[in-house]
Amino acid sequence: MGQLKRLVIHCTATPEGREVTAEKIRRWHMDPPPAGRGWSRVGYSDLIHLDGHIERLQDYDEDHVVDNWEITNGAAGYNSTSRHVVYAGGTRHGQPFDTRTPAQMLALKFYVERFRLFHPDAEIIGHNWLNKSKACPSFNVETWLGAIGLQNRR
Repeated sequence: MGQLKRLVIHCTATPEGREVTAEKIRRWHMDPPPAGRGWSRVGYSDLIHLDGHIERLQDYDEDHVVDNWEITNGAAGYNSTSRHVVYAGGTRHGQPFDTRTPAQMLALKFYVERFRLFHPDAEIIGHNWLNKSKACPSFNVETWLGAIGLQNRR
């Protein structure tokens, strides 16, 4: 259990235009290897579908504490102090690429603005900020935040 310090934005690293279900993500994360990663929990709190629909993957409340029941496995070493949101997509021709649909862009903007209302001091970052070997979320979160009129808290 820790203080909520950040929202981490992820992509599913799936091809542009391919929808992903919550069940598929759960299998990727929680099924035993080699089919899955064998985690005890899903990696994300919420999924943003291609049409902009936001689906809850793990229950949480809006307070400033990440309770044990709210933890997801999105970024090793940071999960007890983070919330994780993922959008379906993130690759084109097998390479990292910002594939967010207009609906996903609007939904992510709404999600981030709402998160900021509840957690004004929390950082909003891409997964690649915590793990430099990752391209995820396949766009520059800092630049995007500026483009939508939000400043990061650091």
